[in-house]
Amino acid sequence: MNYDVIIVGAGIAGLHAAMHLPKNLSCLVLCKDQPWECNTFYAQGGVATAVDENDIAFHIKDTLEAGATLCDKDAVEVMSSDSIGVIRDLISKGLKFDRENSGELKYTKEGAHTRSRILHAEGDGTGRVIHSFLIAELKHTLFKNALVTDLLIDENRCYGVSVVTKKGEYNLYANNIILASGGIGSIYEYHTNAHTISGEIHGMAIEHGLSMQDMEFVQFHPTVYVQNSWARKLLLSEALRGEGAYIVDSKNRRFLFDYDKRGELAPRDIISRSIFDYKHKSKEEIYLSFEPFEQSFLKKRFPNIYRNLTSIGFDIPKDKIPISPAFHYSMGGIKTDLDGKVDGMKNLYAIGEVASTRVHGANRLASNSLLEGLVFSRRAARRILEDNYTLKQKNFQICQAQLYKEQDKVLKETLRSIMWKHVGVARDIFGLQSALGGVEVMLQTDIGRMFKLRLLTSAEVIKSAISRKESLGSHYIKKIEI
Repeated sequence: MNYDVIIVGAGIAGLHAAMHLPKNLSCLVLCKDQPWECNTFYAQGGVATAVDENDIAFHIKDTLEAGATLCDKDAVEVMSSDSIGVIRDLISKGLKFDRENSGELKYTKEGAHTRSRILHAEGDGTGRVIHSFLIAELKHTLFKNALVTDLLIDENRCYGVSVVTKKGEYNLYANNIILASGGIGSIYEYHTNAHTISGEIHGMAIEHGLSMQDMEFVQFHPTVYVQNSWARKLLLSEALRGEGAYIVDSKNRRFLFDYDKRGELAPRDIISRSIFDYKHKSKEEIYLSFEPFEQSFLKKRFPNIYRNLTSIGFDIPKDKIPISPAFHYSMGGIKTDLDGKVDGMKNLYAIGEVASTRVHGANRLASNSLLEGLVFSRRAARRILEDNYTLKQKNFQICQAQLYKEQDKVLKETLRSIMWKHVGVARDIFGLQSALGGVEVMLQTDIGRMFKLRLLTSAEVIKSAISRKESLGSHYIKKIEI
């Protein structure tokens, strides 16, 4: 099967790229499961944007400061400058964000933003609303339950992908390939990601020698309810703190101000480390308090969070919710330029969380992730149309490796435990070396191909963390007490 463009992933980046590819192009979107099983669908807080032309400089400044000196300033300028046009385009096409009674767009504020500039939809349903809108606008073919098992790469060109569907195993070919597969959440024991997000495409990129960048920088969301039994833990949006919720210990003390004068509105890496440190020293449980809120406000502004917590048995806003940091987002990924083109490749693009444009630096500014997906997906689509690249057909052997083996499930749990314990909020060189040893042992075991890809990604995260000796942003090296 031959296409003009194949897009791997049906989250915000993949679907928005498809929106900007004309209908006369043969474009195929692949998703691993059902299209809603992606991080976009579960995103709560909103999408950041410069409010107006005057706010662009301030949005850039906030992003650079949150990124702890590691952001690529050019990438940040592109993202913020393009943000207004991208949002206007979506609104003109019919996407509905929440508005004030006056009809003006309603903005909220989150940690490390110096002003309210985050748009939301249906309260805390922003991701679901955007995703549903993009699916409804999709004018190209979408294959559900299509598992990509390899990238067909030769001499700096990607000819297509190997896939497994209900129809069997086969190769799909295209003139251009866009990777929009998301992050790496499932390699961690506690995470907020959809179950499909497991870093397998990263592993394929590593296999093929593509350039990876900043893989040590993984963001832990500070307010997550982790005591539920399913893999995806319950995210409690940063917008809650932006609206007035606060973090306390068992004595109702707001201890975050001991660590940073911004308290609950400090960057996520600072809050996560503060919770980790305070909990370790005090041996106390940490909570998110909804005390400032009326129940009616929560039901309207955060309907999904309210429903999820009450279904578990909490009395909201009366009860405080026990929280923990959990893996949330990967700042690093496959190295690209400002149009999403993969470093050293002729026709391969990576956009969204799978990519690294260094727009987030060492620590992503809250709600910039959906914006990044929108901005760089549009740029990638435009670059594809501008280049009009045509690839001569080349046949590849279908992937022959056994995808899953009996012991993979047990070893996956071992991997998640290793990554959480040693490559989490606070790291030390001995723990990182131990983690790498454990991953390398599993790589020598009789395992299936898909688990091997997760291990390759995990090893890359660990090696990158070992290479960076000093703490920076979300990469925190704790001192060893002797």
